[in-house]
Amino acid sequence: MDRLIEFIGNHLELSGLFVFFLAALWYTEKSRSGRSVTPSELTRMINADDAVIVDVREKKEYSEGWITGALHIPFNSLKSRCTELEKHKEKQIILVDKMGQHSGAAGKILMAEGFDNVCRLQGGISEWKNSNMPLVRK
Repeated sequence: MDRLIEFIGNHLELSGLFVFFLAALWYTEKSRSGRSVTPSELTRMINADDAVIVDVREKKEYSEGWITGALHIPFNSLKSRCTELEKHKEKQIILVDKMGQHSGAAGKILMAEGFDNVCRLQGGISEWKNSNMPLVRK
């Protein structure tokens, strides 16, 4: 650890460039997958009828509970089933997964297919549950 601090002190320009490029990479990757929304923002969007929720979890996880009105398109078949979302292209599409790990990649897929209004639920369905929001179970 002492050598790392010594290296940073001796090479401020290199260290600064590294931090800059790391931040630029993080920002670029984050913006490619759409912005994240909180459960309360998602509730507002649902109530205003401005959003279409796409749940990208696998069938087993989805059957444990989903957000009212959510379309179920598993992540593995999202690219092949994008045509199902064509009629919603003008609306805000909110991607929901288990904990936020797949929604970023799903957002990239949809944006590559021409969907511009893509968001993802911050923290996924776990955050939704932690916020005491309702789930549909059958």
